Amino acid sequence: MLESSFIHIQGIGYTTERLIWDLGCHTWEQFTANADTLRLSVGKKALALPVVEESARRLSEGDHEYFAGRLPTKEHWRALSRFGDSIGFLDIETTGCGAHDKITVIGLSDGFDTRVFVRGRDLHEFPEAVSRFKMLVTFFGTGFDLPMIRREFPGIRLKQLHVDLCFLLKRIGLSGGLKKIEQTMGISRRPETHGLDGMDAVRLWYAYRNGSEEALDLLISYNKEDVENMLPLLIHGVTDLHSRTGFPSCAKGFLREGVVNPTANVV
Repeated sequence: MLESSFIHIQGIGYTTERLIWDLGCHTWEQFTANADTLRLSVGKKALALPVVEESARRLSEGDHEYFAGRLPTKEHWRALSRFGDSIGFLDIETTGCGAHDKITVIGLSDGFDTRVFVRGRDLHEFPEAVSRFKMLVTFFGTGFDLPMIRREFPGIRLKQLHVDLCFLLKRIGLSGGLKKIEQTMGISRRPETHGLDGMDAVRLWYAYRNGSEEALDLLISYNKEDVENMLPLLIHGVTDLHSRTGFPSCAKGFLREGVVNPTANVV
């Protein structure tokens, strides 16, 4: 998907990108090879060619930050085809949504293993752990999780590509909160966490602070499900959006080697 994209070039919009595809240039390599004869305006070619060449070089170097800065935010999902082996699924719980509220736990998963960082225990280890990922996937992280993380860790560098499932899924007609969309998709939760929401997460944190280890265990389980249920939603959303966008048939998918039965929680 990424190497079929031209939308990250200044002056190239969705209409021109589709025109480039229709002219037979489905990849950066094809565009470079056929630039001289391509039936595209001289101005458009002059804008596109140096960026295409630079993009190919940056991709060969694995420079995800270049594409994070170049691609429109809503199109970061296209980079999954080349950086999908370095995705961090991320979700936080907090003491509330106010200016003085704090993060209580952060769940972080690579799609195989999930770690939950707990305030007062190992929350300080989160910045180093998240730095190894080239892409982040959240649900409304743009408006909540990432701003809270930046406030908690003022020096943190979050330069990753970012797919916000809240907005990606809305593009294919799935609106509402994470739990509502899970239900629509038939994604189940464990009996002990079924029906819990963000307010319950706040209550569980304060119960833990008052001495209940069982409350913390339940909070961690709830947070882990928030994180782990993002993978099947990402797969569904990107598969659908890929077909709606009309990418050339040569555009690659994004599932990395080793993701077995990624919809295991779907009933």
